[in-house]
Amino acid sequence: MSTYMPKKGAVERKWYIIDAAGKPLGRTAVIAANLLRGKNKPTYAPHVDCGDHVIIINCEKAILTGKKLTQKYHYHHTGYVGNLKSVRYDTLMKTNPEKAMHLAVKGMLQKNSLGRSQIVRLRAVVGSDHKHSAQKPELWKDLEGSK
Repeated sequence: MSTYMPKKGAVERKWYIIDAAGKPLGRTAVIAANLLRGKNKPTYAPHVDCGDHVIIINCEKAILTGKKLTQKYHYHHTGYVGNLKSVRYDTLMKTNPEKAMHLAVKGMLQKNSLGRSQIVRLRAVVGSDHKHSAQKPELWKDLEGSK
């Protein structure tokens, strides 16, 4: 009996919605990263991009536990000498919560061309309205008994 190897063209992609309201940012990012990689499918292979599309709604209502709002920073470098910029997460969650969610999910994916092709299928949205209703996304029901 031979081992099944999924082919790139034969992958069927679904659309899922994850509601981040009242849930920790990291826990929501783990669920999204696993769906983007395709780890919930029986045909998962780590070397093939077999993941699904993910829409995360209510990013502004995600919570950070502990003292992460005041002690955690996001750093980025502009490319010029001495220009390391930092933004505290309480400011980031007020001004751009979808970026905070995007950064959390991106950090959980592979750091190669496969991870870069997977992060493209992530859509983080402020509020509960999204523009992908034509794709008929399903609400992801995790093990914690959410909606």
